[in-house]
Amino acid sequence: MLPVPQVIPDFAPWFDLAGLAVFAASGALAAAKRAQTMVTLAFFALVTGVGGGTMRDLLIGAPVFWIHDSRPAAVCLIVAFTIWATPERWWKGAALDWFDAIGLAAYAVFGAAKALNYGVPPVPAFVMGVVTGCVGGIIRDVLAGEPSILMRPELYVTAAALASLLYVALTLLGLPPAPAAVISAASGFALRAAAIHYRLGLPAYRGRR
Repeated sequence: MLPVPQVIPDFAPWFDLAGLAVFAASGALAAAKRAQTMVTLAFFALVTGVGGGTMRDLLIGAPVFWIHDSRPAAVCLIVAFTIWATPERWWKGAALDWFDAIGLAAYAVFGAAKALNYGVPPVPAFVMGVVTGCVGGIIRDVLAGEPSILMRPELYVTAAALASLLYVALTLLGLPPAPAAVISAASGFALRAAAIHYRLGLPAYRGRR
């Protein structure tokens, strides 16, 4: 059996904060599009930003990251205030989708890396990457009254799965964590970007014919 790596990339804390920031932005934008208050934007930003990581940490037995570090919550609140204080025209169009795509890829990779670092075996670590990348967006959709991304055929969970799986596979094959993280996140983002641009989706279940 190939050894499970016990390291994460040196830039992982910044990778984590970057993913958290863009996820928080997607949450704040979801509230902003509904003309909500600053308090609501901040709440959406926080639960979207930390939701996936919180679930991951609880499942792998790690200290919940944003409870023991003031930076994640601060980043979420700063992002929410920035969106609330800037003109609406800056955030029109598909901004939410693109912020979400960046956060999805970065967070999926970081989630898998952190799980491996805590001694989680490769397959559950891959699943933790998917959980980290997707749960925040699911919470955001539920709070916003939108159909959950899980209930739509577009490639979303699949993109997180690609990023997470690639990171686990590349590190097990001996690639250093830093290039493995960059390759994996870029691949996950590319798939999600293609899905957004070309409206790609998985075939839906059609039942018995």
